[in-house]
Amino acid sequence: MKNRNLVFSFLAITASLITVLSACKKINEATELGSGLIPPVDNINTFETYLDIETDNKLFNDTTKVYGSDYLALGHIVGDPEFGSTHSNAYFDLGRSAYMLNPFVSKDSVIGIDSVVLSLSYVAAYGDTNTVQTLRVYEIAQNSGFQDTAYYKYNQADFLTTGTELGNKTIQINKLDDSILHIRKRDTTKLANVIRIPLSSSLGQRFAQYDTTNSVAGAYRTDSLFKKLFRGLAIVADNAGNAITYIDANDDTKTKLTVYFRVKNAGAIDTTTADFFHYGGRYPYYPYSTFTVGQANIITRTAGGNWASYLANATTNDDRIFLQSIPGSYASLKIPGLDTFKNAVIHRAEIIMTPLRSTQDNIYSHPAALFLDRINAAADTAFTFDADMTISSSGGSFSYDYSLFGGVIKSDSTYRFNISRYVQNMVTKRTSNYTLRLYAPVRAFSYSTGLGENNQFYISDRAAYGRVVIAGGSYAVIPEKRMRMRLVYSKL
Repeated sequence: MKNRNLVFSFLAITASLITVLSACKKINEATELGSGLIPPVDNINTFETYLDIETDNKLFNDTTKVYGSDYLALGHIVGDPEFGSTHSNAYFDLGRSAYMLNPFVSKDSVIGIDSVVLSLSYVAAYGDTNTVQTLRVYEIAQNSGFQDTAYYKYNQADFLTTGTELGNKTIQINKLDDSILHIRKRDTTKLANVIRIPLSSSLGQRFAQYDTTNSVAGAYRTDSLFKKLFRGLAIVADNAGNAITYIDANDDTKTKLTVYFRVKNAGAIDTTTADFFHYGGRYPYYPYSTFTVGQANIITRTAGGNWASYLANATTNDDRIFLQSIPGSYASLKIPGLDTFKNAVIHRAEIIMTPLRSTQDNIYSHPAALFLDRINAAADTAFTFDADMTISSSGGSFSYDYSLFGGVIKSDSTYRFNISRYVQNMVTKRTSNYTLRLYAPVRAFSYSTGLGENNQFYISDRAAYGRVVIAGGSYAVIPEKRMRMRLVYSKL
């Protein structure tokens, strides 16, 4: 199977969703119209019914590829009462924008290292932003197994580090957007949303000893030689706090390692800097052919609270579904009533999901979106809903119409998925009634039978962000909130 990317951008959701909602019509329940008008339910020509859904909580023990431009999660959630604990450490390499040039001029010209500072571009936070976090910096070991392509993985072991701690910083998340003025000779900056971590000056002294020669010290000759001498940085969070901080390692205006040093120039002593960057989505000027990017996020979930209880029960039709952004959980959905539903004209077949109030949901917000696909009996292959997603391509990139298919929270505080054409094929052609998979991925990889390819959908831009408790198929406290399939159909 070939691989292609299906790009799902949430940047355009707000504007397009307003347009869609303005055209809504109601038939007993709020329905956002998609491919055409639904005839009114009169119970003579057009009928409305609901089918039960069997819902089961599952552990999503899988990997998600980390790209160089992804945001990286850092931090610890000591105990979400609904889901348990989360811990996340980040890893990335560094490089230069140009090689065959020594950023220190020459190792003989450096007369002193003043300081070394790692700056990290702060993007967002998830959880209690009053949290105080401590981040510690280490060097990644050459034998760590850290690769240029790494993965988010449920409970994957952390990468090995070498040497002692290079530095640390304790931060209060809700103060990271305050502007901080930094004044040095020839260096006056005022930056907000930056985490600055002082590192050991010994790292600067080590970098100053590298050169551009074809020798064991020739780190500035090529990118590959630099990484053989310095594999990269591990940012490790202490096991304390109740929040995840997101950094953009690819933001080269705010994320960089800076060495402040003194040189003798024409008899005078001057203070200058050397910067090292993580080029996540781009290439430096030289040499293109050997440039690589390594970036990883190890996110560990430890099931606790109600999620742990529901995972351990023997019930196959849970009354509550616990979904947290990947890595972590998913729910399997079965709709046995479709096996015996008679052939009909399906005007609308939508799965309706209602979020429930949960402990501390004012702190731990919902995921940006949910995704639905089909899985085979072995649960080793996922399939898209080709006809209902309206998959299209333009200029070599792919997308689907989320406003028709669903997955984003609606104005009536429900999630809905429109699988009308899928159900039409099932009741007419008696195609397989698959188990469905509901989850909140960063990226979803599902096989398109129409395209004959395993394709990639972008759902969110950050892992471990968001969680939601949804009324399951057997929810009885308020029966109308239970997960169900709504069918609007005409008899043949």
